Amino acid sequence: MIATILLSFGVLFLAELGDKSQLMALTFSLRYRWWVVLAGISVASVAVNLIAAGVGHFLGTALPANAIAVITALTLLAVGLWTLRDALSGDSDSDEAPAAPSARNAFLVVISAFTLAELGDRTMFAAAALASSNNWFAVWIGSVAGMVAAGGLAILVGKLAGKHLPERGIAIASGLLFLFFAGKTVLDAFVPALGGWGSAGVALIAPAVLGLGVLVWRKRGLSAARASSLMFSAESPTRG
Repeated sequence: MIATILLSFGVLFLAELGDKSQLMALTFSLRYRWWVVLAGISVASVAVNLIAAGVGHFLGTALPANAIAVITALTLLAVGLWTLRDALSGDSDSDEAPAAPSARNAFLVVISAFTLAELGDRTMFAAAALASSNNWFAVWIGSVAGMVAAGGLAILVGKLAGKHLPERGIAIASGLLFLFFAGKTVLDAFVPALGGWGSAGVALIAPAVLGLGVLVWRKRGLSAARASSLMFSAESPTRG
């Protein structure tokens, strides 16, 4: 049983490295408290890997991956647009992002996004395959530990990077990344011929264009604000 746990841990941890779920963990960690993100990942991992182990052991069949991909993409799209709306609201000349959602709301967002992202993902299929020929309970324990460990590593990287970046810039980048994840999820499910790099390139187009537009808009806003401030400063002595 211990050998199965270790095997499952290693397989899931390696499968998560560089996967969209780990990138999501990094992105969430830039916006929410680290313990909220880790707790959400843990709950989602427990649920998803229990389903995977059960499917692999008792059924040996997969969930409808395409339908799940659509739901996942819509969830990520909603989270991305919500994050961008919050980041772009308020004063345009401030680098501080609006206050992050409450811990409870953030916790629910993380659980929902991770659960949907992992359903039908390669890591779920890996756990199901292991459970089909090994003790399902041991596979479940090892898979949860491996997924949480990979998520924790991404959170650590996100927190270290976040200390050197402006909060509003982080929030905007997070929103754009979620839009990228949404597009890539749909492309991976319905256009597999593109491959990993191909789908990533196509999915990157919309966030890149939107990000460029946001950058131009913010620069114009800052220029207008500075011009207005200079005009006010020039007029102030005359009024005095």
